[in-house]
Amino acid sequence: MTLTEIVFWLMAAAVAAPLLAQIPIGIRLPVVVIEVVLGILLGPHVLALVHFHGVLETMFKFSMAVTLFMAGMELDFSRIRGKPLTIALGGWLISLLIGFTVVALLRVVPRVDTPMMVTLALCTTGLGVLLPIFRDGGQLDTAFGQMVMAAGTVGEVAPIIAMSLVLSQRFSTWQEMGFLLIFLVIVGVVAAVGMGLRPPRILAFLAREMHASTQLPVRISLLLLVGLILLAEWFGFEGLFGAFAAGMVVGLTTHGEDGEPLRAKIDAVAFGWFYPFFFVGTGIKFNMAALGADLTSILLVPVFLLLLLIIRGAPVLLYSNAITPAQRLPFALSSAVPSLSIIVVITEIGVQAKTVNHDVAAALVGAALLSVMLFPTLAGALLSRLSSGAPSAEAAR
Repeated sequence: MTLTEIVFWLMAAAVAAPLLAQIPIGIRLPVVVIEVVLGILLGPHVLALVHFHGVLETMFKFSMAVTLFMAGMELDFSRIRGKPLTIALGGWLISLLIGFTVVALLRVVPRVDTPMMVTLALCTTGLGVLLPIFRDGGQLDTAFGQMVMAAGTVGEVAPIIAMSLVLSQRFSTWQEMGFLLIFLVIVGVVAAVGMGLRPPRILAFLAREMHASTQLPVRISLLLLVGLILLAEWFGFEGLFGAFAAGMVVGLTTHGEDGEPLRAKIDAVAFGWFYPFFFVGTGIKFNMAALGADLTSILLVPVFLLLLLIIRGAPVLLYSNAITPAQRLPFALSSAVPSLSIIVVITEIGVQAKTVNHDVAAALVGAALLSVMLFPTLAGALLSRLSSGAPSAEAAR
């Protein structure tokens, strides 16, 4: 299959997804969910129109980083700091405790070996998945949306940091902690420079180049993305950590009306080009044959699906004074949407290192895909029903 054919089918799915989302079927499916489903249909186990290798595999990995970059860009610490962030941190620690307990219990199941990395996978929240859904649904700027974004931020960042420290084989734990501190200092300095150093001549120059063929501000943003990915990898961390950090830096430096033109252009590049490679590519990559080849894998899928909801949904009890009782289930469902990127990384590394067997890996990815399809859809339906009659989160506050 030629590169042109691969890109054609992938972009065809990307165009079809938002059109299919408009079909009135009583419930509105998120576009990213439809993209994953279309990817499964295009993949080698259904229509076999596209296979996951070569250029598609390379683009998938970079697009995975872009989803984290965009999630970092959308962070507004002025909105989530204080109570939302504090509760989110407490909720994630509760999830981690529940996860450790569950993973310990799963070890008694024959042929199921679930190391600590599986715990981190079950404790993730897919901020990169939730972002376009909440954005399209107009929930991003609501009090409820900010609570979810805070929970999603911690559920994305904390596992990435923990995963980077656990997976690193190049340096000792203390060295990694030192490198982590150095990396955070570098990111902080870059962000501070970007926010504070704004000479009028440089700003005028960048404003001119924004609408020129060079698109220099966009190129600088992409250079920062790749640069921090490389820096993170040099320090022994996962590149996803660097991508998220780059997004935070760009988001902080483009905050306000002056940064809107650049943010709009980055949105166009990310959502129009890279996101389809990740979400459609996730469906193409999904190995349905491996999932159905063994009874253990089949049975583990609903188990992991339920665990995702319990482990990340249980902390909703901490939000009794922050959201209405009717919003608790949508909140739990949203928080339980896992990070596909982190789970894919964990399963790939685990299988290659022979610390995670194929049964667990296939079941975990299968459960993650099902949760991405089901949880946001159910949460969106419940929120739509609430918005038509129930009091809003703002009223409750």
